[in-house]
Amino acid sequence: MEVRRREGYHGTGPGAITPDGCAVELYSRIPVDDSPDLIARSVPAGATILELGCGVGRMTHPLLERGFTVTAVDESPEMLERVRGARTVLSPIETLDLGEHFDVVLLASFLVHAGSEDVRRGMLRTCLDHLAAGGCVLIQREGSDWHDVVPRERKVGDGVARVLSSEPVGPGVNSVHFEYAFPDAVWTQTFLSRPLSTEQFEQALAEVGLRVDAYLTDDGTWVRAVPATTT
Repeated sequence: MEVRRREGYHGTGPGAITPDGCAVELYSRIPVDDSPDLIARSVPAGATILELGCGVGRMTHPLLERGFTVTAVDESPEMLERVRGARTVLSPIETLDLGEHFDVVLLASFLVHAGSEDVRRGMLRTCLDHLAAGGCVLIQREGSDWHDVVPRERKVGDGVARVLSSEPVGPGVNSVHFEYAFPDAVWTQTFLSRPLSTEQFEQALAEVGLRVDAYLTDDGTWVRAVPATTT
């Protein structure tokens, strides 16, 4: 598969850089948060999970440890080389067509905020098309003030992640610039993000035939969605 840089996305720093500007070595250093526990509480035990945009397996590996069967998808071969114990698939999310169905489809890492509306629709259609009867989609959203509280920083392992800027570059689209500083290396990532209010997010789901089943966190950043025809 030919891998092309996504327009408006780029990154700098040591090692391989993915089409959306992520540094493989950087993401191998960033520890996972409590998201695997939240996922485990929100879906049936032992479910089959299609993880879209798995990266180096930061969530894949904890989900495997919790007894789930995971198929991990990413468009970066260098990312997939770091994944252990799961079936891996090399593909952009928006064009994926496995002809298979899963109990859970996972779209984390704020991917639903893709700068391109066509890409976002493609990702959400992929979620719906790969969902088994009675299954659900788990989606991670940006926080309501994610683009407003800038600059900001947080600790990541023995380094610091800084959101340096979030600037409008088109109707409804921001260019976001990150810096990750570690004692021995610095990486940057620039990507496009389309902020979505709750109403806009729910409309985006409705466009492809999904609806919110439940907001799983008080801040609404994790959502369980199901087919709109589900009663």
